[in-house]
Amino acid sequence: MQTHKAKRVEITIEAVMETRLTNALVKAGVTGFTILPVLGGSGRSGQWSREGQVSRAGGMVSVVCIIRPERLDGLLDAAFAVVERHIGVVTVTDCEVLRAERF
Repeated sequence: MQTHKAKRVEITIEAVMETRLTNALVKAGVTGFTILPVLGGSGRSGQWSREGQVSRAGGMVSVVCIIRPERLDGLLDAAFAVVERHIGVVTVTDCEVLRAERF
């Protein structure tokens, strides 16, 4: 089966910034993404957990996008404009997809 090169971008950001981030991605031409809740983790500020949180204010989400390599810079510019002033991590990895026309 033939595969096609793509980029997988994962942006972990405060849950309250989800709409701002996804609006920026759509404006940059990103046509698809998946949003996942982040249950907890550990970073520069130490360990944290959503356990016991009443609102989204203390939570994080992970927004995952798979795009064609030539569209990566536009996505990163849009994401960084939101993430640079907030808690957040952006990762980029190489991946392969089966149906390139969907990306």
